[in-house]
Amino acid sequence: MRSVPPSEAAYDELRLRQWSRGAARSAGIDRRDLLRLLAAASAAGPLAGLAASAYAAPAAGAPSAPSAPGIVKPLPPEVFTVRGTNAETNFAALRRTGLLTPADRFFVRNHTVTPRIDAAAWRLNVWGGGLTGPAVEFTYDELRALPAVARTAFVECAGNARSFYATQQNQQVSGTAWTLGAIGTARWRGARLSDVLRRAGIGRDAVDVLPRGLDDEVVSDGIRLGRVRRPLPVAKALDDVLLAYEMNGRPLPPDHGHPVRLIVPSWVGIANIKWVGDIEVSAEPLVSPWNTVLYRLFGAGYPPEGSAPLTRQTLKSAFEVAPGASFPAGRRQVLTGRSWSGGAPVRTVEVSTDGGVRWRRARLRDRPRSGSWVRWSADWVPGAPGPAVLLARATDRTGRTQPEAAVHNTQGYLFDAVVRHEVRVV
Repeated sequence: MRSVPPSEAAYDELRLRQWSRGAARSAGIDRRDLLRLLAAASAAGPLAGLAASAYAAPAAGAPSAPSAPGIVKPLPPEVFTVRGTNAETNFAALRRTGLLTPADRFFVRNHTVTPRIDAAAWRLNVWGGGLTGPAVEFTYDELRALPAVARTAFVECAGNARSFYATQQNQQVSGTAWTLGAIGTARWRGARLSDVLRRAGIGRDAVDVLPRGLDDEVVSDGIRLGRVRRPLPVAKALDDVLLAYEMNGRPLPPDHGHPVRLIVPSWVGIANIKWVGDIEVSAEPLVSPWNTVLYRLFGAGYPPEGSAPLTRQTLKSAFEVAPGASFPAGRRQVLTGRSWSGGAPVRTVEVSTDGGVRWRRARLRDRPRSGSWVRWSADWVPGAPGPAVLLARATDRTGRTQPEAAVHNTQGYLFDAVVRHEVRVV
């Protein structure tokens, strides 16, 4: 049995204090540039892409969906909604896919563009002052020769459901206007990050592990942020993190991290770095733009300096029904959906078909597990013709239940409230 790592909350608060007083090293970017960006992060701007249309099945003969810049795989409009450089999965397209999300239906979150990397030429460089010796390099074949582990886990963008701050709560936020489809669950196979770190000679004084992607450098407001990177505490890195090279039994597709990506179960998507090329092991605390300016909570409900960096995902539910779908009055329907939590396995799911007046238990179709979602179903006989509102709320094994409203933050992260799913009875 794995040992339980120290409190993640304690680590988060420690890093926040260290960053605030300048005691954490800014990896790859000048601290003054970070502070300039931080000044803007606490003020909400308009929600990017909020006007993106809701999913609707394309009419016969309709043109194919536009491609998102830099995404390799096809993006058919019945499966994806393109949002800038990203592609959101339309939840109705998951109805018959089973527990695992096929790669061709898995959402794509890109900061720049998908790189095309030759696995034979790929190298993983592990280096830093937290090692007991010099840098160590792994080839793709050497990584695959290590003991392999498979885990079923969801990957979810921290901004998933962000648009509902605006549409349900009338609160302004910034960022990509995801609905609920910036999530997917897969069976990942790869080497334990802990095995790689131990073979590289991680020392007793190591405190942070910083994986870095091989995609293009990110530029924001004229400031070069560098390649996507975000530190992990050593305790988490040595616990359940994978360097994955397979997804659902096949090599990773380009858009999902080929040849190797990180899988950090139950943590926000940004921790699951794609296209990993190097890992710094540090004996001093590290920060990057992705745990200082980004992926923290700012707003009236949080300290003036912002929250600690985000780690675990929150609690959500979604119907596998297209927004605005029509249902015939008086005919029995089987509503399906999925619920998930980064804190603990889902315990129960309740649904309401009358806007929240009455609630009843849904049938769980999977055995709830940590780090994965659970599918559920519920019968419904629609009443009189007209608009109807479907609601679903989950409770996990910690006793936490989805609230009626999410606590606002300016960048729209971790929306966890019950989502109003509007349909029509005809």
